[in-house]
Amino acid sequence: RMFHDDELEESEKFYVGQPRVLLLIYALYNTLVARSEMVCYFVIILNHMISASMITLVLPILIFLWAMLSVPRPSKRFWMTAIVYTEVAIVIKYFFQFGFFPWNKHVDYTKDKPYHPPNIIGIEKKEGYVHYDLVQLLALFFHRSILKCHGLWDEDEKGDSSSNKEDTDDELSLTGGRRDSSASLKSVNLAASVESIHVHFPEQQTAIRRKSSSSISQLSHRSSFSSHRSKRGNCPLSFFSASYVLLNHIVVYVVFRTLQVYVPIRQFFYNLIHPDYSAVTDVYVLMFLADTVDFIIIVFGFWAFGKHSAAADITSSLSEDQVPEAFLVMVLIQFGTMVVDRALYLKKTVMGKVIFQVILVFGIHFWMFFILPGVTERKFSQNTVAQLWYFVKCVYFGLSAYQIRCGYPTRVLGNFLTKSYNYVNLFLFQGFRLVPFLTELRAVMDWVWTDTTLSLSSWICVEDIYAHIFILKCWRESEKRYPQPRGQKKKKVVKYGMGGMIIVLLICIVWFPLLFMSLIKSVAGITNKPLDVSITITLGGYQPIFTMSAQQNQLKSLDLKEFDEFRRSYRGNTAALQFLEGYAREDITRADLEGNSNSLWTISPPSREKMIQGLLDFEADFTLVISWTIQRILEEVYPYYIKAPSDSLAKPIKQLLKGMSPDHGKQNFFFSIDCKWENITVSLVKNTSEEWWVLNQLGKRQKTSQDSLELFIFSDKVSPPSLGFLAGYGIMGLYASVVLVIGKFVREFFSGISHSIMFEELPNVDRILKLCTDIFLVRETGELELEEDLYAKLIFLYRSPETMIKWTREKT
Repeated sequence: RMFHDDELEESEKFYVGQPRVLLLIYALYNTLVARSEMVCYFVIILNHMISASMITLVLPILIFLWAMLSVPRPSKRFWMTAIVYTEVAIVIKYFFQFGFFPWNKHVDYTKDKPYHPPNIIGIEKKEGYVHYDLVQLLALFFHRSILKCHGLWDEDEKGDSSSNKEDTDDELSLTGGRRDSSASLKSVNLAASVESIHVHFPEQQTAIRRKSSSSISQLSHRSSFSSHRSKRGNCPLSFFSASYVLLNHIVVYVVFRTLQVYVPIRQFFYNLIHPDYSAVTDVYVLMFLADTVDFIIIVFGFWAFGKHSAAADITSSLSEDQVPEAFLVMVLIQFGTMVVDRALYLKKTVMGKVIFQVILVFGIHFWMFFILPGVTERKFSQNTVAQLWYFVKCVYFGLSAYQIRCGYPTRVLGNFLTKSYNYVNLFLFQGFRLVPFLTELRAVMDWVWTDTTLSLSSWICVEDIYAHIFILKCWRESEKRYPQPRGQKKKKVVKYGMGGMIIVLLICIVWFPLLFMSLIKSVAGITNKPLDVSITITLGGYQPIFTMSAQQNQLKSLDLKEFDEFRRSYRGNTAALQFLEGYAREDITRADLEGNSNSLWTISPPSREKMIQGLLDFEADFTLVISWTIQRILEEVYPYYIKAPSDSLAKPIKQLLKGMSPDHGKQNFFFSIDCKWENITVSLVKNTSEEWWVLNQLGKRQKTSQDSLELFIFSDKVSPPSLGFLAGYGIMGLYASVVLVIGKFVREFFSGISHSIMFEELPNVDRILKLCTDIFLVRETGELELEEDLYAKLIFLYRSPETMIKWTREKT
């Protein structure tokens, strides 16, 4: 063997014989070395996400607008700029950590203020202020060592020296050529007037030596004139001449420095938009996925982009017909950028993409690090959702820069999900079509920003035919991969796997509301105990005679002994026991109300006399005779047990009030049809000038010597807040909104099949699929007349069943 080396072979054997863990470490290190610039980008972005200051803002912007746009790789000047800038930032942060600065005396008070100037600049005093900067500097030096090892660190200087030599030869021969910006700036005469400045751009060709000589002669003439005037002793003219020359020098110096910055930047973007060669690529799908992830982050974490909304969620806000402003602005901005990105992709304009990239980079950084902290009143480094959104957006910026550097593809054919024919692409494509308005919006945008002769309806017709044929192609390919022999029955795995799953799914849909409403309160329900129980008693239409409420300590839960005695007291009462089965011990609350009225009885004298007359009338609705000094009994008017459902309407529990004897301790029952309520005593207490009513319940379970009322409240369980949007509809609402709607879609799937046999049962769709692809291809190449002819051919094919049969026959 010609290139055989024993040492290399031994080294290879030694390497292969190493443990797998060590080989994995070697592989990770080699990956780190191969992508060392990505490691630097990641550390710089991570440092900015954690620090979120103006000091760390510069390098991320330079990454997206300089480093990632450089062809073929970032220059040495960028890496030196990043290294020097990081070192200067570390020194500045260290210098401002001393305590004698006034803003370092109240650090605990100002550390969380987003608009505090030291926090914005990044010079605030804090622990670990320089940790991430040191990691960033370490990553930059690591990448610098990698470039030096591969001989790529001084590559730019060699290229500059060779280009300068070529420019010198071109100037001596007076034949123009392409020169870089630094060589062209050397042709500017600093001592000349503004009119004599000549700047040579790389795409122009001029004889600089001739213009420089004319400028020098003009300068020498003006200098000799000035010296001659000065010798004559004309002081005012000499002063004005010197001032004019000084001003002229200042203007020339400013223009020269401006051009030193402007010309390289202009040339950089010019070479980016008009490259000598282009490695065309298509990463629009990845950019779209990054935007989609950002969109999902906004929807599920919108509270991070608003003020005082950290505990809110989007479902509760939308259920109250309220659209949060921060959520609306972020959604519209995100959706608008996705639409603009799609338009640039369809138009294939690199210049527009560059402008959009610059605007988006500056706009996003200004919004996230200067506007958003003021809106949310918390620093960006304390907003986790905003940090996640920014990191995904940085991934988008990197993909966008890669797309600009490589250029857009010349042809955009179909959907990216239709590139292969398998189950994964089939289900993803059908899921894509199920998203409301997404298919329609994509079709209309493609029609607007694509050169075509088809009308909108014809365009949508072609897209629908292509989608239908693609789905059929996927099914036919699956049939070829998994063929079914003729005359053989279907396997049980297929029948019970597919059919059984459909049966279970249909049964679940039919009985979903009953199962949901039963389980949501019995299993996942939350006890809704009362916070306040109020009683008001009124005789006739007069002023209430008794008002009282029970709160906090007056609302007591039953212990195990009381709950068992409560259930035993209804032994033999089937209706009551069936009702009690739905309530646990923690669902029952006993309210102890004070017998004395909470308010004075302030009835007017005429109403008082009229009330007394009504009570004295035995034929009236009042069933007792009472006087202002005599205690009277009101029979069966007090509801002892109250049911408190999830709504605000409380009802007496009739099952527990049927035929109950006043003495609950003896457990004697007699059953009747009517509901018997509890007896209470009512007495009017009169002081010197005030009077109030006192009520007492006779058959209380908790025996007390004081006048009081006792009330048992049965609280229904309520659904958790996360499922309240479904439980709020009730059983009938769920049947009407869920079951019937799903049933309609299922019925459409099982009916109307006979009308689509002609277009569904196509044995071979390759020719139709090729015809649709040809329409896309001639559209991209600009053959618009041929596009019309192929579209007419496609329409004729679907109008002619006989031709369709010929086109879709199996190939023999």
